[in-house]
Amino acid sequence: MTHVKPTASAIPPAARRRRAGTLTGISLGYFMVLLDTTVLSVAEPDLASSLGTSMAGLQWAITGYTVAFAALLLSAGAAADRFGAERLFRSGIAVFGLASLLSSVAPGLWALLLLRAISGAAAAACVPASMAMIARLYPEPAARARAVSVWAAISGAAVAAGPIAGGALVGAAGWRAVFLINVPLGAVVLALTWTRSVACPRSGHRVDWPAQLAAAVVLALLTDALIAAGAGAWGHAVCSSAGLVVSLLAFSVLESRSQAPVVNRALLRSKQVRAGLLAAAAAGFALAGALFVLPLLLQQQRHLSPLETGLAFLPLTVPFAANPPLTGRIVARTGPRRPILAGLALLTAGGAVLACTVFADGACHWLALGLVLTGFGVSYVLPALVAAVISAAPEGTAGAAGGLLNAVRQVGATLGVALMGAAAAADTGWSLLLSAGACALAGLVFALTHPTAAPR
Repeated sequence: MTHVKPTASAIPPAARRRRAGTLTGISLGYFMVLLDTTVLSVAEPDLASSLGTSMAGLQWAITGYTVAFAALLLSAGAAADRFGAERLFRSGIAVFGLASLLSSVAPGLWALLLLRAISGAAAAACVPASMAMIARLYPEPAARARAVSVWAAISGAAVAAGPIAGGALVGAAGWRAVFLINVPLGAVVLALTWTRSVACPRSGHRVDWPAQLAAAVVLALLTDALIAAGAGAWGHAVCSSAGLVVSLLAFSVLESRSQAPVVNRALLRSKQVRAGLLAAAAAGFALAGALFVLPLLLQQQRHLSPLETGLAFLPLTVPFAANPPLTGRIVARTGPRRPILAGLALLTAGGAVLACTVFADGACHWLALGLVLTGFGVSYVLPALVAAVISAAPEGTAGAAGGLLNAVRQVGATLGVALMGAAAAADTGWSLLLSAGACALAGLVFALTHPTAAPR
């Protein structure tokens, strides 16, 4: 007798409610991860004055999170398959909440940097595991598509809520309060997802930990070299660059001998995938860089309060919650290429408008225009890139393509903070022009890469 899988309409109402609650918990987990990439931005001046840190220390307070997040995302999907997605997700949420609690009482910069790196590693454990749990919770394709839309909408709201929540918390209790928001959120996520319905089968997928560690060291040393060069610490930069060369060689050797390479080589053979990855890096570069340099400008030069700074970012962040459904319909109708090119053009224009506004000490409405262009640019590019990269990926590599895309986006964010922070030491306007140039280059490369059918 053939077993027929029940449709969504055949599931009892009580079971549907339990399933919806579990989906809410999974989505809130990703909400926490994304919230931590934006909520700290408006706390930068208060954090710097409280800990007595330099621009370089402030850059590391941000990039300590994204370095670990980006590097470990490369193997997080395989780890979720090997150890069980629900186990990895819950462990990541628990560690994330604990690290956030400890960050709120960090006695100094080095303790905070270590805890930020731990938070980034925990975040990397959560992202691919959450998608596997959704697939397990919603086996019906139509219901799964709706569930992913809910997941994306709830998590996208984190980008919009981050600066405002951060501004309110910093204004009320200082930068340490920013981290406390993750503690009750983590408890809610664990309570909602503690169910057997998301138990995922484990596989024999291997994780090459030495190669993964080497990849993390490469990204950390690259970031350190850029931050040191931006601070004019040339001796430090040379030492970090030498270490970078050695670690890059070690990573290459380990990858060439690995039975489970960190980076899927088949993906990088596709010109379309490479162009998509460059676009993702540019979008991450522009967004993270702007969120790093603009709060310093608004609070230190234009004397806005933390809450006013958070509100000033609404033109940038609201499109993240409002625009993805429209982008999804455009991609379904015309394909991903046009939204990606349009988004990169908007990012280029947004960076240029912001730079001109800063150079000319322009009015707030020009700043708002630049932020709106940037917000719509990112919210066009990123959802469309998922479709573009996965469709261009060779057969059987869709999961690896999604993981690599997220990792490269976080690498771009790390480099955005490092390079735009260094340029802002001369003038914030130059850092925003750098952002515009990076997006223009990515748009040109993507435009010149003609779409072809993915190898099947």
